[in-house]
Amino acid sequence: MDGDVRKSTLEMLTFAKRLGEPTAVFVGEAAQGEAAAATLGEYGAEKVLVASDPAYSEFLVAPQAELLANLIETRQPAGVLVPATADGREIAARAAVRTGSGIITDASDIAEGFVATQSVFAGSYTVAGRVTKGTPIVAVKPNSVSPEAAAGAGAVETVDFAPSDASKTARVVSVEEKPQSGRPQLNEAAIVVSGGRGTAGDFSQVEALADALGAAVGASRAAVDAGWYPHANQVGQTGKTVSPQLYVAAGISGAIQHRAGMQTSKNIVAINKDDEAPIFELADYGVVGDLFQVLPQATEAVNARK
Repeated sequence: MDGDVRKSTLEMLTFAKRLGEPTAVFVGEAAQGEAAAATLGEYGAEKVLVASDPAYSEFLVAPQAELLANLIETRQPAGVLVPATADGREIAARAAVRTGSGIITDASDIAEGFVATQSVFAGSYTVAGRVTKGTPIVAVKPNSVSPEAAAGAGAVETVDFAPSDASKTARVVSVEEKPQSGRPQLNEAAIVVSGGRGTAGDFSQVEALADALGAAVGASRAAVDAGWYPHANQVGQTGKTVSPQLYVAAGISGAIQHRAGMQTSKNIVAINKDDEAPIFELADYGVVGDLFQVLPQATEAVNARK
């Protein structure tokens, strides 16, 4: 709604292009929608539906959920893809209830017929599922596919829909700008460097490697519960789910709660002093050693190659 087209949106368009003719929905000011349509068209959007009612930004997700439900009912799409963010999952769930449709969350791949691949039971199994009732609604995990340019018309169409008063019960009274770290968003980052109990509260080396790699910084639940790092950076079942190209786990034992949030990462590097730590069971590369000795060497090597 800020006028920017996020990488996760381009990823969904890439999936949608494989399944049919994509239509993108832009929520925000009309002028911003016009500007975003150019980018959306470059990645395959044939139409860009622009919804500009102020309620979408003045209230929590209910108005957006009503909008999506209305579009499903009036446009009859073959399926709907949304980003698997906190807001995206809630909007999808509310729209699914309103339209009597099935929903699949945290999909990591989508094949023909809207068959979605998921990692379930804290990453213990990979399953393929398909919605059998109503319009398939699938929440897709960021970094599940690399955005692929594919020219689309990007034709802008204004959506004339007014959310009901019933959806306007939780108003946004203030918005506080999040301090800018210069790092990418955790759930959209291609590289994530996370620290755990082994940091003993000192994330300086974790942050140094992250900055060298242009990565986001994550933290285990133990580190967050100890007050060492903000909850917004927690990776795990009760935090954020990430699926980057590279995930570096430093001083993290690999409890199932944490594994559930990062198991689908493409490449996993684990650094831990305990050679029997569970994290090594799913790591592609493992280093048995003190993170305060290993990370500075890795950071130096990365910087030397720039």
